[in-house]
Amino acid sequence: MTHFADMIEGYRRFRNGGWAEQRERWEQLAEGQSPKVMIIACSDSRSEPSQIFDTNPGEIFVVRNVAALVPPFETNPGRHGVSAALEFAVQFLKVEEIVVMGHGMCGGCHAALHRSMEGAEPGRGGFIADWIAMLDDASAEVRSKHADIDNREAGRAMELAAVRVSLDNLMTFPCIQEKVRRGRLKLRGAFFAISDGVLHVMDEATGDFSPA
Repeated sequence: MTHFADMIEGYRRFRNGGWAEQRERWEQLAEGQSPKVMIIACSDSRSEPSQIFDTNPGEIFVVRNVAALVPPFETNPGRHGVSAALEFAVQFLKVEEIVVMGHGMCGGCHAALHRSMEGAEPGRGGFIADWIAMLDDASAEVRSKHADIDNREAGRAMELAAVRVSLDNLMTFPCIQEKVRRGRLKLRGAFFAISDGVLHVMDEATGDFSPA
């Protein structure tokens, strides 16, 4: 089990190894960043985008949250963390691609499918319940097609459906709609299967996922 003290030792290895070896790269990054790809991924500790895609520092702009969800465009008062990150990536960093990456055995998707957080109070699951309510319609559809929602087939269907929901919600943002229409921005869906380490990519035309 890794604790913060172990992480400090890891930092020292990085400082004497990776950082020193890429000193020129870090000096460039000190002047700013210009990633071409934004990745929206789950906060799950088993699904780390920079490791899965083997990227270097400064190459991807990453936002992580429960179930890799993108809320629809809203202007109501509140602290819209994902929307702010999207706005920054699209309007200021001018990323050329946004990838929504779900993953296998996702706890947020499991909770959405089983409705296990419904009615919980904030601090006791309520924040999670409000967040994954974005998947209510998708969850109902998956349940209607699977008599047994406890099997892996239903779980995988829910996880893939969540990626599609986030992609649909991305297109509710006017700035994203415009850039996609003009060919300046591409939206992509992906799924990382933790059980076998295989990345699946969504076909834009069919919505189906297949191994990369």
